[in-house]
Formats: sequence, structure tokens, C-alpha cells
Amino acid sequence: MLTIPRLDIADARVLIAGARDKSEEIGVPMCIAITDEGGNLIAFERMDGGKVTSVTIAIDKSFTASAARKATHEYGAASQPGAAAWGIESTLGGRLVVVGGGLPVVVDGNVVGGIGVSSGLPSQDLEVAQAGIDAFLAGI
Repeated sequence: MLTIPRLDIADARVLIAGARDKSEEIGVPMCIAITDEGGNLIAFERMDGGKVTSVTIAIDKSFTASAARKATHEYGAASQPGAAAWGIESTLGGRLVVVGGGLPVVVDGNVVGGIGVSSGLPSQDLEVAQAGIDAFLAGI
């Protein structure tokens, strides 16, 4: 039998609050998604002004980060023509995201979930996602 550590709804709320605070600080309203270790959605928030087109992107960034156990931006160079993972973004029904803004949430070396953020530039999305993780880790 396996014992699998995973985020719960209280954890998801802390991650979203930390990300929202950073989003407000930089003045870019975001869509923020939290998934469990298998990429299943736990919680989502679309801030007032968050782009409608970013809803699915944020969810898929979080899915990618948690299920693949890797930051979405790490796929960027590897997914270019001629690179080892070229075309990977078209797998899994197109859900695998290769731009910044999705990060795995790691506790004691275990990926317990993911956070995906979208509506800004990839660098802004990444900054906001990291702020969510920082807030979460500060509380455990």
C-alpha cells in the first residue's frame, strides 16, 4: 500500500492567496490553479480582470507541473524543433504546457501538487506562481 502526500483544500487556499497577493503587487490580475500530485484540479481563482483565455492555460500549467513533476518553462527549449522533446506540447490532448507559469509544489522531496498561473507575461506568471509556493512553504 502507498501513502501519498498531497495538497488539500486548505493548502490550495494558501497557495492561491500568496499568488493573488503578488499578482496585486505587480498589478496584473491572474488566473490561478492548484492541482494535486496527479494533476487533478483542487482549486481555481480567476481574479477580476484575469483573461478568459487564461482559465484553461492556468489549469493546464498546474496539471503539467504536478503530473510531469517539472516546471513548465523547463520544457521550453527541449520542445523546439530538432530538440529531444520536440512536439511534446501536442501530447496528452494538448494539455502539456511549455511556457513559464507552472511549478510543482515540493515538500520533503515529494511533489505534492502544482500551481499554474496565467494572464501576464510568462516571467510574471512564474513570479506569481513562485510567490504562491513561498507563502505555502512559509506556513508549514
